[in-house]
Amino acid sequence: MKPLRLGYLNSVQLIGRLVADPELRYTQKGAPVCSFRIASSRRYKNRETGEFQEETLFINVVAWRRQAELANDYLKKGSAVLIEGRLRSRQWESTQGEKRSAIEVIAYRIQFLDMPSGETTTEGATEEIEESKESTEEIETPF
Repeated sequence: MKPLRLGYLNSVQLIGRLVADPELRYTQKGAPVCSFRIASSRRYKNRETGEFQEETLFINVVAWRRQAELANDYLKKGSAVLIEGRLRSRQWESTQGEKRSAIEVIAYRIQFLDMPSGETTTEGATEEIEESKESTEEIETPF
């Protein structure tokens, strides 16, 4: 039997609201990186009770370069956003020597869903930031 060659897919789309103001910092080489956390909820009907319930996930998001600066400038606690990106797992050791890990979303695209301040119409109420994927992250498809 021939080995099966699979393509790679790591893609996430989320809508949520920021739970705190974004944090902008710079790497040692001067690249801007912005971190923030969103709350994303889903409603479902409980089969046993028939009541609607809500489940909320809190997701860490990281944006880089110009996208990071714009996110820091325009987003604040409570801002609604649509995030498209990929999942990344990180591992580190705390100052107490404990091993820690986290899964976060590396944002390729952030779309602002709130109406800009001072706007009273619904036209142009969204602001979109796009950043193309780096050429080093090409996806191989099996066909």
